[in-house]
Amino acid sequence: MKTLAALLATALLAQQTLAHFTMQYLWDNGVDQGLNNYIRVPPNNNPVTDVTSTDLTCNVNDLSGAGVSTLSIAAGTTITFEWHQHAQRTGEDPIASGHKGPVLVYLAKAPSTAATFSPAGAVWTKIYQSGLLTVTPQTWATDVVNATGGKHSVTIPKSLPAGEYLLRAEIIALHVAFTYPGAQFYIGCAQVKITSGGTANPPKVAIPGAYKPTDPGITVNIYNNLLNYTIPGPAVWTG
Repeated sequence: MKTLAALLATALLAQQTLAHFTMQYLWDNGVDQGLNNYIRVPPNNNPVTDVTSTDLTCNVNDLSGAGVSTLSIAAGTTITFEWHQHAQRTGEDPIASGHKGPVLVYLAKAPSTAATFSPAGAVWTKIYQSGLLTVTPQTWATDVVNATGGKHSVTIPKSLPAGEYLLRAEIIALHVAFTYPGAQFYIGCAQVKITSGGTANPPKVAIPGAYKPTDPGITVNIYNNLLNYTIPGPAVWTG
């Protein structure tokens, strides 16, 4: 007979291979912008697992925005990201319930247009994060995403300079993160043009570069009496 550990490993592997997801919709101040509009759509819904790979930036083979339109938004607007397992709103869990982990949002200002921006180097600013919300019962930011139909929101800081940007939303699934590589990084990048901005110069990091395999928020056993969780990457900049 299989041991309990073997059965758990088999179940986690099934989740790993069958329950992947992608960012599919943007909402601008509550207005749905339509399926895959303004988004650099990856070739499939598989996660990235190598934190040193350029795939961590804007997903697999997705450093070009050619053919992707850019959404004009005002500084201070609320942008909502919506994720799903399949390319439709089916009524199933937007992400598998076993995929527990944090939700993060970064942005990077393009030197010219977002469509031609390949964001290498220290250009990314973290503007949102949410991780482990309660210990008993254990609830995560991903549980909130599921409860809200696959959605999470961020307010674009009013002090950001006007210009074209990439918005990078990220969900890290930790169900098999007890060894490295194990954590699953789901990334979606959207192209926006911010108007009516300010003059702030926020702190920036490189992606890849901001995460290490040994980070406690990346290699972690969330099933072994987890009492706290450290979200990887820099602190949130609020503007």
